Amino acid sequence: MSKSMTGFGRADGGDDSASWSWEIRSVNGRGLDLRLRLPSGYERLEPLVRQRLSAQLTRGSVVAQLDVRRAAGTGALRVNQEALETAISAAEDIRDRVGGSPLQADQLLGLRGVLESVDADEGLGQSESRADAVLADLDLALAQMIAARQAEGTRLAAVILDHVDSIAACVADVAQHPARTPDAIKARLESQLHRLFEAPSSATIDRDRLHQEAAVIATRADVEEEIKRLQAHIESARDLLSANEPIGRRLEFLVQEFNREANTLCSKSNDIAITEIGLKLKSLIDQVREQVQNIE
Repeated sequence: MSKSMTGFGRADGGDDSASWSWEIRSVNGRGLDLRLRLPSGYERLEPLVRQRLSAQLTRGSVVAQLDVRRAAGTGALRVNQEALETAISAAEDIRDRVGGSPLQADQLLGLRGVLESVDADEGLGQSESRADAVLADLDLALAQMIAARQAEGTRLAAVILDHVDSIAACVADVAQHPARTPDAIKARLESQLHRLFEAPSSATIDRDRLHQEAAVIATRADVEEEIKRLQAHIESARDLLSANEPIGRRLEFLVQEFNREANTLCSKSNDIAITEIGLKLKSLIDQVREQVQNIE
């Protein structure tokens, strides 16, 4: 099942002294880019949150935000002495090097991690229990977002398959086109040679050598190999879209191969009808490329 990189999930929870909500959003990304927004006092959850997200996602730019609201009468603040000493030491070191006025108390308290929100009379057991509940709700929001990515991925796969079917039809049209038959190629070359021989300067033309060169050009203009490779790419695309694993990067590479063969087909074509089919083929491949950019 193909998955999109676009999705959203939300989960709410709470206990006697606080309520919280998770929101997880993801959009396109070349790799997996995780951005966490955790309130003061919950920074210690960051490694666990990253671990949970990384275990389920392989690509996308993901933002996970936790909002916590304290119940009335339960909120308190405390100074993290270790973080405060670290901030003071760093500020003094910078001041000794470049000069300037010392940091004021309000500036120090405004630094991340120095001032922490805590629950009044909250014990270690209650704090750990809340952390477990918050992480459980993270899993719910993550599952919701993954479900949204799967649903979007299913729709994208259907669109891409439709384009691949159109590409297959174009390739079949080229393969069966009358302009590719030996008789048609021979007639076209004879017409071109006739015009050359009728030209005023034709007396200087070595007719045998010209026929040899025309045969070489006709051989080089054959697009049978491009047709076979395009047909192989079509089968590969269909196989990938039915796979139950991340396929985005392989599809991106496959689209590049599609485009390379289409360019070669157009450059080798010596018939306007085949050239027009080749241009349509390139347009369809570009539409596939746009959709593939959102596949995980």
